[in-house]
Amino acid sequence: MNILYIIPGSGDSFYCGNCLRDSNYVGAVRDLGHNVVKIPMYLPLFSDENDMNNIPLFYGAISIYLKQLYPFLRKAPAWFDRLMNSKPMLKLAARMSGSTRAKGLGELTVSMLMGEHGEQREELDRMVTWIADHCKPDIIHLSNALLLGLAGRIKEKLNVPIVCSLQDENVWVDVMKPTFRDRAWELMREDAEQVDLFIPVSDFYGGVMQEKMNLPADKVKRIHLGVCLADYPSSTVESKGRNIGFISRMNPENGLDILVDAFLLLKQENGFEDVSLVLTGGSTGDDAKFIKSNRKKLARAGLLKYVDFHEDFVNAGRMEFFKKISVLSVPVRLGEAFGLYLLEAMASGIPVVQPALGAFPEIIGITGGGFTYQENTPENLADSLMKILEDKELLKQKSLNARQGTDDHFNLKKQAGKMIDVYNSVKLS
Repeated sequence: MNILYIIPGSGDSFYCGNCLRDSNYVGAVRDLGHNVVKIPMYLPLFSDENDMNNIPLFYGAISIYLKQLYPFLRKAPAWFDRLMNSKPMLKLAARMSGSTRAKGLGELTVSMLMGEHGEQREELDRMVTWIADHCKPDIIHLSNALLLGLAGRIKEKLNVPIVCSLQDENVWVDVMKPTFRDRAWELMREDAEQVDLFIPVSDFYGGVMQEKMNLPADKVKRIHLGVCLADYPSSTVESKGRNIGFISRMNPENGLDILVDAFLLLKQENGFEDVSLVLTGGSTGDDAKFIKSNRKKLARAGLLKYVDFHEDFVNAGRMEFFKKISVLSVPVRLGEAFGLYLLEAMASGIPVVQPALGAFPEIIGITGGGFTYQENTPENLADSLMKILEDKELLKQKSLNARQGTDDHFNLKKQAGKMIDVYNSVKLS
């Protein structure tokens, strides 16, 4: 089967679970004998540069933003787009403030969802023409529902089935100004008519998006994320220090400050003198002030020496991070549609401690590889961390549950096989 996967890139400036999801999935589907072509949008997929030969980047982040902001640039010569879409410029953009922030990008998001009626119609035609000239897809997979503005023109010109994954679109849309937020959801509901099937990554998030997009139940098929256990070597808990890990973009939304405050409380208790904190996941310019304030908080408490800011969160660097920690917590303030880092940690034999929000209870409940706690406060997180760190047998058992449960229920090959079954059912319908 020939599969075309359209994916927004992040530029590798921070840990992007959606990007890892897409990359892992593509590799697994290819291993099953299918051909997958990845089409990047906005920012490059820098981790996969070797996989992107001769495939252009569409909707370059800098040029479409500037053209939306300054309409006269829409008539700029071709060299302008080539310069703005060059790798050095896009790498710089990935690290800049606002490059991945919904606030301030509401107008552009709405325009993108308008598809052939939006300001990016020429870029849409360029993409569809390139696909028609270079690919013969049996099915087209959109990475998320914020790309639904592409669906109408793709369906019109290529006449192939379209499926669309669902993961954390609400996190982007719901922080916009009300005018843009409401219009974005309205357009997503309209654009959904062009899609054959939606694939949420959890039962929790499937319910959220069915309500927000008025999706009929027969148009939604949940497929959990997956990882390959062989990619995550496991160390025994006895061989590690009692280190608490955090891996995600280091910003307020992901609750880094909640974990830091919980760490401060834990270190005030007897018996936790050896416990350290290992932080990774990267950031953008928007996060610099926030990270600095947390560093200062740790320094004032005299605890900065117990904190390892692990800089490398890509590939081998990420595996080194998992080797350092014995428990993981990413106390996301509003929860998530899934949280791939949960599977990465648990596959490494690392229990997780998460707030009872979003899909976290669903994922942890399936594996038995951790705990959830009510009310996402530093006090409640500190109590849960103490519970697992002070009981060596509990920590060991949860470690074993985490790895075995991930292999049993979130095996990447099995999940990719389910996706192929979905593709075949859509093609036949």
